[in-house]
Amino acid sequence: PIGEIAKGSKRPENVVGMHYFSPVPQMPLLEIIKHEGTADHVAAEAHRVGSAQGKTCIQVKDVPGFYVNRCLGPFLIEVQSVLQDGTNPLELDANIKDMGMPMGPITLADMVGIDVAGHVAKFLSNADMGVRMEGASLEGFEMMIEKGFLGKKTGKGFFLHEGLKRGQKPPINPEAEAMLKQFIKADLKLSKEEQQMRIFTRFVNEAILCLQDDIIADPLTGDIGAVFGIGFPPFQGGPFRMMDNYEGGITKFHDTMLGFRDKYGEQFTPCDMMADYAKTNKKFHSD
Repeated sequence: PIGEIAKGSKRPENVVGMHYFSPVPQMPLLEIIKHEGTADHVAAEAHRVGSAQGKTCIQVKDVPGFYVNRCLGPFLIEVQSVLQDGTNPLELDANIKDMGMPMGPITLADMVGIDVAGHVAKFLSNADMGVRMEGASLEGFEMMIEKGFLGKKTGKGFFLHEGLKRGQKPPINPEAEAMLKQFIKADLKLSKEEQQMRIFTRFVNEAILCLQDDIIADPLTGDIGAVFGIGFPPFQGGPFRMMDNYEGGITKFHDTMLGFRDKYGEQFTPCDMMADYAKTNKKFHSD
């Protein structure tokens, strides 16, 4: 946390966090993190610097994972869970991409780095998120890291990236695929829709909880962060706009989560704000 860093500073009011996203040249988002003692003019200067770098800046609370990675944690855990329920990695990648993501979660992990994705998931599992980071084993990630399968940067991850011609799609890494098969609990033959909804409900619920806990100031900040931070389906407009436009509204989305909770566990429990909004199908945006 930024506040812990500030404790070691002679001028804690001048300490502010600036969280960039990997790969930095391509990812447009910058999270600005104030701790309780950060001076307003210092945060303003961080925004100015970020804007001058061409970044879209949002201000978020000083908590583990900040905003985007805090939402990404349950998303990654559920990706692992869906794989452990027998879904083929290529199938899952294609199905999540069909939701409007610029790339599937398996490809995303390879681009960001298996070690980075694994660190985010493990860090948040040991932080303050409790049951929301449950539902799957991280041993598959750990085995891949030990083997040196870190993704594109090492030439091997979930996919094989070495020796490809321009435009050639990387093939699946058979060694990584064999590792993942060791952790399959049962082949549930999940439908495309269930794969998609299990993963997206985890992300959206965490985003709403971040609004509930004042980690983000408003729904617009949450939408901008999700779209520019991890490529949340742009046509959806972000998790909050998605809820406003969802067929059946947040009430139906909430009920879907309750069904998953009964089937898979407490990690699918809707947060209090979602449950409250679901009572009247309330929208997050006024327009």
